[in-house]
Amino acid sequence: MRQPLEETLLAAIRTIPDYPKPGVQFRDITTLLGNAGAFRRTVDELVHPYAGSKIDKIAGIEARGFILGGAIAHQLSSGFIPIRKKGKLPHETVRVAYSLEYGLDEMEMHRDAVSAGEKVIIVDDLIATGGTAEAAVRLLKQMGADIVAACFVIDLPDLGGRARLEALGVNVRTLIAFQEQ
Repeated sequence: MRQPLEETLLAAIRTIPDYPKPGVQFRDITTLLGNAGAFRRTVDELVHPYAGSKIDKIAGIEARGFILGGAIAHQLSSGFIPIRKKGKLPHETVRVAYSLEYGLDEMEMHRDAVSAGEKVIIVDDLIATGGTAEAAVRLLKQMGADIVAACFVIDLPDLGGRARLEALGVNVRTLIAFQEQ
């Protein structure tokens, strides 16, 4: 009998206490990625609502969003857009600044990565405060993309990221939530 999704994910995601600072419970998906069955099931679950839909591009947020997004793009026969930190892409880029706990950072993508009206799904491993995901939304909308959804394996609802994206009119899909950070 097939194990419920939540049990599969809980068994495959490692929690590292007090990383990167005391009091934080770091949710490490590298163990999920290393478990072939759990990885396959995660990708399948993220793809399922969009199977048969016309999705032009998957936008993966650096770095774990690249791994998940590449697999999802393959399953949906979509193109892939890497959204990276400033200075990592070799061609002409567009960029957006966003707030971090201790200052600002910038994300960018190639200017020719998406065309106006293309249907895009944003992918990353986890949504916490939503700052990075919101920056990705702003970057894609700046280029005229139609954002179908933002998909994450893990939601940390106490930190408000999901609500932040939904307030922007973005449909958010997550597979598991951890109440404490």
